[in-house]
Amino acid sequence: MDRTSFAMGVVMERRILANRWQTEQWVPIAVDTDAAESAPPQLIYKDMSCERWLHPGLEMRLYRDEAEGYFLNCSTAQPVVFVSWRMEEDRARPWLITASYNEASRLLDAGEQVEGVPMPEPVLRDVSAYVQLHYRPQPKKRIRPPSFRGARRDE
Repeated sequence: MDRTSFAMGVVMERRILANRWQTEQWVPIAVDTDAAESAPPQLIYKDMSCERWLHPGLEMRLYRDEAEGYFLNCSTAQPVVFVSWRMEEDRARPWLITASYNEASRLLDAGEQVEGVPMPEPVLRDVSAYVQLHYRPQPKKRIRPPSFRGARRDE
């Protein structure tokens, strides 16, 4: 498997809420493998309760040191592409996409907005092939509790 990067677009949905504290909610709802070319966001759907914006031209890269995270994702019942996005002025803008559970977890720990959207089947096949090629589980090592290691009394 030679494919280590995927160009995609992210569809962000703006939902109008009937709430006095929050008037809208932004949510990524899909990735589009046909929206690979970089371009400004495009309004692709609008009705009274929501708008959908396509943000084309994001790139998802695969890295060997993230192979465990890809494995964890691909081995679930519903693999996802994690979308990290930020509010810029009055719009949500996706800035990073990844297939790694571990990377998504680190982003969440750093306070970023991260949500999963269904992974397209062709991307899942390629990411799974990458995992087969590069992921080698580390052997489990028994960690002895400190009480069994022997205490040093000279400290």
